[in-house]
Amino acid sequence: MGKRYALWGYVAGAAAARTGDEMSGPALLLAGLAVTGSASAASSLLAGLMISAAIGGPVFGVVLDRSPRPGRLLARALIGYAAMLLVVLAALGHGPVAGTALIAVCAGLLGPALSGGWTSQLPGVVARESLPRANALDAMTFNLASLAGPALAGIVAGLAGASAGVIVAVALICLALPSALALPPARTPAQDRPATSVATDLAAGLRAITGNRPLIRATATSVVSCAGQGMVIACTPLIGQHSLGSADRGALLLSLTAASALAANAVLARHPRLLRPDTVIWCSTLVLAAAFLLAATGRPALLVTAMLIAGIGEGPQLTALFAVRHREAPSRLRGQVFTTGASLKITGFAIGAATAGPLAARSLPGALLAAAALQLLAALCATCYHPTRRRASGRGPDGPAA
Repeated sequence: MGKRYALWGYVAGAAAARTGDEMSGPALLLAGLAVTGSASAASSLLAGLMISAAIGGPVFGVVLDRSPRPGRLLARALIGYAAMLLVVLAALGHGPVAGTALIAVCAGLLGPALSGGWTSQLPGVVARESLPRANALDAMTFNLASLAGPALAGIVAGLAGASAGVIVAVALICLALPSALALPPARTPAQDRPATSVATDLAAGLRAITGNRPLIRATATSVVSCAGQGMVIACTPLIGQHSLGSADRGALLLSLTAASALAANAVLARHPRLLRPDTVIWCSTLVLAAAFLLAATGRPALLVTAMLIAGIGEGPQLTALFAVRHREAPSRLRGQVFTTGASLKITGFAIGAATAGPLAARSLPGALLAAAALQLLAALCATCYHPTRRRASGRGPDGPAA
């Protein structure tokens, strides 16, 4: 392997960064609720953290594709993101909620670096023949982070207070710095790349997504679906209060979904040919709709069942989405396709989370029913574009990818 970046170092760094990222959202929700006592104020922090990704993702992707040392750029992004989370925590309760949410918006500009930005570097980490296995491992770091992050947020909040959860999330993000710095240099030297403006590259990346039917279909479906998931996650503190006895127990429900998603993706990792990405993306939205309808009953046993069913939808949907991106993205624009796709999903999540706060304050079941309706809308998006027959020469890896 020589100077090439070790796969397990990549996986460890990705898991740490993504666990910190997954923990930061629920931790901010719990901290906001503890300080302000308002579900709307708490959800505005989560929405602010994510809604700016629509701007940050595409621009960061362009810079990442141009960088001769993408690992160093990712390390700077991790430091900036962690620092801004601490600023949000320090400002909470010491000024208007709108001002604190604005700081969260600034932090969110760097959010796509932890998801799409990191994943886009995987083809440079391993040899081509090792990519299917590496893709499966990378996809599972998202599920592991989704499992551990919310659980840690709930446990730390219960033991040491809501603010401590944000501090632990920052520490996890910083643990990923050595792995980011060890990423290999870009395969294409800077002098060999076409001299184009940022605006030109942004337009090329947008065309790469909108001009490709499988890619735009997967992107539109996942963004709408993610808005529904954002609504449910923003509701979890109130679900915990109303049905389970405390807000931090609501955050623990998210770990059930992540555990179910991890199990579903483990099956796909062992049997990658079971995955038909374009079909899985559509079917997953129907599974999520059923799960959110079940959660709207508010009964503890049915809530647990609903969260487990949601994982069966969420896990394969994410794996299938990554498989489509790797299969369809041009190599020169890979970083931008991944960060733009991630930013659109994060923005959809933020819109859902922002909508859920005021809606849940009036009717928690109504907010969950609205989340289920968004999943049905996502299924409709999946039927609006029918992918063209894939050319044999353009076929990518069959397994889960990131």
